Amino acid sequence: MTAILWLIVLSVSLGGGGLALFLWASRSGQYDDMDGAAQRILFDDPPESPQPESPQPEPPQPEKR
Repeated sequence: MTAILWLIVLSVSLGGGGLALFLWASRSGQYDDMDGAAQRILFDDPPESPQPESPQPEPPQPEKR
């Protein structure tokens, strides 16, 4: 009988913890923009600005004997 009481207490505490985490996520704005991620996957990123070319180092010359 005590095992069932421990399981009830455990399940209620886990459920309360899950509810608390959901409320925290909801209040911190995790679910504000549900359509944004679905829209972003459909469109390409804007092109990056061209990077200035850095001078290429000269390849090493073989030593003459």
